[in-house]
Amino acid sequence: MVDFNGKTYWLIGASEGLGRALAHDLDKVGAKLVLSARSQDRLNDLASDLTNARVVPIDVTDPEKVKLAVKQVGDIDGVVYIAGAYDPMSATEWDGASAMLMCNVNFIGAMHVMGHVVPAMVAKGSGDITLIGSLAGYRGLPKSIGYSASKAALVSLAETLRFDLKDTGVLVRIVNPGFIKTRLTQKNSFKMPMLMTPEYAAQQVLKAMRRTRFRTEFPAPFSWGIRLLDYLPDVIVYRGK
Repeated sequence: MVDFNGKTYWLIGASEGLGRALAHDLDKVGAKLVLSARSQDRLNDLASDLTNARVVPIDVTDPEKVKLAVKQVGDIDGVVYIAGAYDPMSATEWDGASAMLMCNVNFIGAMHVMGHVVPAMVAKGSGDITLIGSLAGYRGLPKSIGYSASKAALVSLAETLRFDLKDTGVLVRIVNPGFIKTRLTQKNSFKMPMLMTPEYAAQQVLKAMRRTRFRTEFPAPFSWGIRLLDYLPDVIVYRGK
């Protein structure tokens, strides 16, 4: 069981939605927080509501800004990568800039951050890494150019880290939620199964962070359906195409 009291956690993507709700939950269990995102005003507003939090703005798509942020953050016990970008997009309506932004924020940004955090934690012999993926990372889904691919890459990154960091003292986990009610999912025009509030999702993430198990997916019935697609013949999944 992971104890958060008095430990310093860096939340990347803390200004909105799940990240903001998780900051409140970690604050309640005694964690010291470093809050990062692009919006300093939103972060300052959040920090004013917390017991022990400081703000370090970051643009995860810019390696030099990530490097500067890492120096400002200093020594940490854990990091939670929540930063995400999303636009519903079909391959027939490809928007190159938007597609690349999703890849850069959702995956390449995590690579930028992990490139600094992982060596530091390995050298120290301890650390706690949580990557927030998505159930969309398990399957290429309709109108998900950029998003599904980038989340699949993040899941793969977590799996490799879990293998490679075994016996180093660095714990790695991936948490894959379903639909969360945020400004990003408001872009969807379709009915989202089992849509969750950020507060509910944050509670599930915190539960996952208390444990040492590698993979957590929720909500359970929806996640089972997504994973079941892996076992169906392609002729059924792609409707004979």
